[in-house]
Amino acid sequence: MTVIPSPLLGSVLGLGGPELLIILAVLILLFGATKLPQLAKGLGQSIKEFKKASKESDAEDAKEPTEAELKAQLAAAKAELAAAKGKNSGNN
Repeated sequence: MTVIPSPLLGSVLGLGGPELLIILAVLILLFGATKLPQLAKGLGQSIKEFKKASKESDAEDAKEPTEAELKAQLAAAKAELAAAKGKNSGNN
């Protein structure tokens, strides 16, 4: 008997056609044929939301200033502080 591997689960879990059919039959018995599409839709939406949150997280990481930018801001703040101190000491 030749077993054609499933492209999705066959290479990952080593499951063949008969094993996948048994799993599908058990799922139908547990949840019913009408509930399976709703479960698959919910799973798809969950994956979509996870990917969206992951992309948003990556975008937030990209927005964070680099070390060079932070050093430039610190140098500018120090220069501004020194100028303000110079003005205050000249007025007193």
